[in-house]
Amino acid sequence: MLRILLPLAAGATLLAACEPVPVDPERAALQCEQRARGAQGPTGSVTIGASSDEGPFVGTAIGITGDYLAGRDPVQVYNDCVIQKTGALPIRPPRLS
Repeated sequence: MLRILLPLAAGATLLAACEPVPVDPERAALQCEQRARGAQGPTGSVTIGASSDEGPFVGTAIGITGDYLAGRDPVQVYNDCVIQKTGALPIRPPRLS
């Protein structure tokens, strides 16, 4: 009997460990605002500098998200993201600027 109960108890413990842990609502808001900003349009940066070893350098980066390409509303992206992370509605509107 113990041979049967021990594996069942271990299996139940493993399943409980797989349950997603909700994220703090404020932390979720900050993470989801970043994702929503990506839905507003392409993002990018330019880096200009110089080093004593290699001299001057220039770098660029451009980012385009799937949410932007799909034409998703940034506020809806934010709301969906917060609900996915916390299991609840957002605690505040997004700050996207």
